[in-house]
Amino acid sequence: MTPLTDRLGLPRDREPRILVAGAHSDDAEIGAGGTIARLVAERPDAEVTWLVLAAGDPMRSAEARASADGLLASVARVVVDLRDLRDGYLPYLGPAAKDALAAHAAFDPDLVLSPRRDDAHQDHRHVAKLVPQVFRRATVLEYEIPKWDGDLGTANLYVPLSAAEATVKVAHVLAAFQSQNDRTWFTAETLDAILRLRGIECRASDGLAEAFVCRKLVV
Repeated sequence: MTPLTDRLGLPRDREPRILVAGAHSDDAEIGAGGTIARLVAERPDAEVTWLVLAAGDPMRSAEARASADGLLASVARVVVDLRDLRDGYLPYLGPAAKDALAAHAAFDPDLVLSPRRDDAHQDHRHVAKLVPQVFRRATVLEYEIPKWDGDLGTANLYVPLSAAEATVKVAHVLAAFQSQNDRTWFTAETLDAILRLRGIECRASDGLAEAFVCRKLVV
């Protein structure tokens, strides 16, 4: 099978540059943890920038850093940028969120992973709207995050996961973000259910997949 990094058009003549953007400390791991693990396993020469905008709480910040360090342990170059913007207020903080993204414009990523533009949570949605304003050349994959708003919509790009990859993803999320254990949705069953529903939609061989929206793809 063709590697995922090739199918996404990441360069082979140099180190691929990947930027992972999230509003909160666990967003990217929940939405794209399996895909991220696949990307860096295929291309350990990648350069990765990991940006979390609302990671000001000390426990959440520590969790975010430890999680990124664990997921990206094999990567050649990693920059972890944890900002302390106010959780739940990103659209109302003026230029701060865009400035945080723009600080990495010179990184010029080939691929950006971000929340979905139609996400019902205002912080997620705001990050998603800013990403294409700052990174105009990159392929952008918008990941999904389950929540009480019930905003799971239609995806147009799927990354099938093996049963082993899905197990590792779910275990990583639950172990890395124990501050969220009191959330009723933060369970292995929830995370597995989303993977299984998306696996049905793309007829994944192991019945498991992560789903994304890709609004523009240059081939």
